[in-house]
Amino acid sequence: MRKDFSRLPGEHIITWLLRCWDNGASSLELEGREAKQLGSLSREGGIDKAIGKKAQALSLWRRLLSSVRERYPFSEDVICHPGKWTTMERGIQYLRELAVREMVYYDPDNAQLPTDPDEVQCTRPMWRKFVRSAPSSYANSLAVIDWKSEEAPTVDKVAGRLRQYEESLSSSLVSAVEKLSQDVRQLKEDISYSPPVQTRIAAVRSKRFSAPERGYRAYTPRGSLWFYLRDHGEDMRKWDGKPTSTLRAQVHELQGKTAVKRDSSRKNAAPVSTRQPPRPSERPDRTYDPLEGTSKSFLQEVSSDYDEQD
Repeated sequence: MRKDFSRLPGEHIITWLLRCWDNGASSLELEGREAKQLGSLSREGGIDKAIGKKAQALSLWRRLLSSVRERYPFSEDVICHPGKWTTMERGIQYLRELAVREMVYYDPDNAQLPTDPDEVQCTRPMWRKFVRSAPSSYANSLAVIDWKSEEAPTVDKVAGRLRQYEESLSSSLVSAVEKLSQDVRQLKEDISYSPPVQTRIAAVRSKRFSAPERGYRAYTPRGSLWFYLRDHGEDMRKWDGKPTSTLRAQVHELQGKTAVKRDSSRKNAAPVSTRQPPRPSERPDRTYDPLEGTSKSFLQEVSSDYDEQD
């Protein structure tokens, strides 16, 4: 009995009383002499002395309530668990502790009053204390709950409603998490299977161009301009980071110089017989023109497109 009903170090008095009730203190009938033999159950001399004070046979539960009331005659002196509970089961336990605190100050001679903490009516002051001790995840929902009837429900009925609320909240949360997980998986699949945006744009633009223009678009205009400048001895470090329009202007300038040299070389060249056309290897080297074979309107369109990209 000492093992089942002794108060633990640092345990609140109301918590200790509720644990004694759950361990069956109401089913043990003890006389005063037997109650004194239990020794120190509460770790407080005033309470332990009062437990074996009455000589008649009483239940251990009734002896514990009366001894605590004698030691603490004012209800303000008995404090329930002051901190906030974190789970619904711990919250229900706190609500039962509030019921035990009410029972400590019941009239022991009134047989109509309940002896079971679960049968105590959950009054509005008790409910307000319960809501104030709730964490923020529960407090807003619990604060709007009110009793429709004038008679307050028992602690046991309120505990049943709280467990139903916890189950519905948990199921709703699980459904929401599963729906969110499905949406995330679907989003990942859409991203993994969707083609690049530039490829779609290129496919749409290719429908508007002729065959020669589509052949030219197989090469990047900026890359063609870059290789053209490099092949003509330009210092490419100077052109690094320059926009495409600047590279194109330099290419036009070089092409102008090349055309002047070509015209002057043709005037000084000897006439060639028409009967024997020169071999391909003997023809004068043609300078590669990255802009050759492209219509002016197409170049303007490509230029505007890549200027926007730059």
